Amino acid sequence: MTTTESSQQTHAHSHPTPETHLTAEEQEWVDAFMNDTTLFIGPDPEIMREHSIAQRSPLEERILAHDLDPLVADRIRRRLAGALDEAFEMCESMGAAPGAKWADLSVAVYTAAGDVAYMSNRGVIAFSAVLHHPIRHIMKYWKDEPSVGINPGDGFFHNDARFGMVHNTDQSMLVPVMREGEIIAWVGATIHEGENGACEPGGMPSGSETPFDDGLRGSPMKIVEKGRLRRDLLTFLQHSTRDPKLMLADIKVKMGAVKRVMDIVDQSIGEFGVETFVGSIRMTVEDVEQEVRRRVLEMPDGTVTVNQFVDSTLKENILIKFACKITVKGERLIVDLRGTGPEIINRAINSPLASTKAFVSQAILSYWWPDLPRSTGALSPIEIISDEGTWGDCSYDAPTGQNLQASFRGFSALQIAYAKLQFSVPEKYSNVLAPWFNQINDFLWGGTTQHGEQVGNLCADLNGMSGGAKPFQDGEDSVAPLFCAMADTGEQEVMEEEVPFLQLVSKRVVRDNQGFGKYRSGMGYEMIVAARNTPSWGFMTVTSGAKFSSVCGLFGGYGCPTYPLAMVKGINIFDIVKKDPSQFDLSMERVMNEQPFEGGTYSTYHMGLQFDIAQEGELYMIAQGAGGGYGDVLERDPELVVEDLQLDRISEQVARDIYRISWNPETFVVDVEQTEQLRADERRARIKRSKPYAEFVKEFVTEEPPTDVPYFGSWGQENNEHLFATVWDHHGATQVQGRLEEIPIIFMPNRHVVKINNLESRIRELEEKYNEVIPHRT
Repeated sequence: MTTTESSQQTHAHSHPTPETHLTAEEQEWVDAFMNDTTLFIGPDPEIMREHSIAQRSPLEERILAHDLDPLVADRIRRRLAGALDEAFEMCESMGAAPGAKWADLSVAVYTAAGDVAYMSNRGVIAFSAVLHHPIRHIMKYWKDEPSVGINPGDGFFHNDARFGMVHNTDQSMLVPVMREGEIIAWVGATIHEGENGACEPGGMPSGSETPFDDGLRGSPMKIVEKGRLRRDLLTFLQHSTRDPKLMLADIKVKMGAVKRVMDIVDQSIGEFGVETFVGSIRMTVEDVEQEVRRRVLEMPDGTVTVNQFVDSTLKENILIKFACKITVKGERLIVDLRGTGPEIINRAINSPLASTKAFVSQAILSYWWPDLPRSTGALSPIEIISDEGTWGDCSYDAPTGQNLQASFRGFSALQIAYAKLQFSVPEKYSNVLAPWFNQINDFLWGGTTQHGEQVGNLCADLNGMSGGAKPFQDGEDSVAPLFCAMADTGEQEVMEEEVPFLQLVSKRVVRDNQGFGKYRSGMGYEMIVAARNTPSWGFMTVTSGAKFSSVCGLFGGYGCPTYPLAMVKGINIFDIVKKDPSQFDLSMERVMNEQPFEGGTYSTYHMGLQFDIAQEGELYMIAQGAGGGYGDVLERDPELVVEDLQLDRISEQVARDIYRISWNPETFVVDVEQTEQLRADERRARIKRSKPYAEFVKEFVTEEPPTDVPYFGSWGQENNEHLFATVWDHHGATQVQGRLEEIPIIFMPNRHVVKINNLESRIRELEEKYNEVIPHRT
């Protein structure tokens, strides 16, 4: 449930007020007229803002009014689980998209109303909380629409996040299960396809400034009719992207996967009957919802506040807040997102509420209660309060090409909150865990391959996000993305057969890239790429966190480092290495500090790089992120510090200045007495630096954010309904404040115009200083 209703009502269905007293026949005439004159059917607010499981259908009510044999239901569930995992592996092994090959997908069985009953154990769990929206849209708008309808063998395509999807790079195939003309269930497969015809290759355009820049926006449409793929719509979809071969191949892959699950569904219905099957999948959804309520009741009452900040629109540096308060009260769990910054109407980082909710569910099903079936029932009893028009709950007209910048924050908020809420709960269903890394540290790419094909997609290196530390051990290095269980990072050698660039450094752990603590986080790896043998190629990065750490630590642990992009333009590393193989000693640290390649242009940049044309042999360098550390660094076992030091996982500076240990640099033996002294000295220094809390607040806390920093969101903890924002006009930047509805629409100024204005201002200063007019070029 939510406390807001969408202001975006694009369909024309409405009813006269009761005062008109229309007869039933007159009302039927009005409804028919409105149906015939509907101009435009958009996302339905009643569908899109609702995440609770649907009310029982009359069939489900009749079935569940009687006892259903739980052993039979369990047999059906086990069959479905096996079929879904088999279909998942089909998509993974046969899919053409990098996302398919490396497990960024899922396959699921849904109730007739669209609630996910069971989903493949591997894959993207977030889909369990978002794909009921398109099915409910299909059932409401197309089921009885004469020009569309739903028949056995039909299949519906969709990818538009505004109708219910994690983001527009994901594409679904949804197929009804029908008996005697009635829909009794659905089967669906969803894959992160990547390329979708957006303004930049690869499907996640950081350069998007309108929804039209986001690429293909397929509302639910029937692409398979009675078992036959519609070539007219397929042709439209293929012409809507840079990679028509990919579109065709993976539509067929999804159709094949759905067919495999459908075979098992048919067998189960044949053996146990329609009613037993329908009752079993409905009971699964309800059981999960009831179990979530029970587990919430076990948690201590209280409120945990998790405020996060993103430091970039992916075009310019800002601070925009993702606010979240999680309250437990009895069996109620309330997620309050009020105070989140307003949407930025010409930047790509906005997220529809449904996508943000999907990652709330991801945190619950992968880090809170991973033993539960992946079901819509997991999120259903949780109350979510949000204001439409924020960047985590954006309007229909906001671009969403990089909506993961907001929706991933929903994941981190819930993960951090649960680590604190479950700390005192006797029965834990998962480990207390410092935050997982939550950014897309990765290269997107596009252009002409060595085979002459036009493509655009992404590396799978984002699947190597690092794990947070636990209360009893260090986190895992570059283990898995937050959104996908048991994903793969892929083999670069396989990629090089298809795309014209090399990872000159691939997945090498970077020194000091960890969240420090009593137990440190897992570590992230380095990636250095260069294009080769292509007439036209380019790279993108789509990440924030170059200036402000993306994840915090837990209970005194440090957050992750910040991550820039580094580039060396104007060189050809392949020619350089051919002449002098010793120059293949590549790392971001060495290349940027020593600048060894004569004639190269060395630069660092935040990681919101729009599509950049790469000449052969130019270097692009990034690092995968780290999770958060756990506990006080002064409590870390010195032997663990020395072990990391000996393995070159940390520098001497970190061992000395952060962990405060002393050791013999030749033998790596800890000087126990000196280490105890260093740590005692640091504890005394902490006390000396400290001050009473009231005094600290008086000196540190201000009533308003600084005016020289573009800031968006609430300020302080007391009033999350009062927002601050920076707006621009021809006079420059101004800070405004008020309730969300009082804040003007936020447009970021064109950064190139801003740069030109600054340069012209500087020219005028120089002219005045030297009393000389500098000729301007036009």
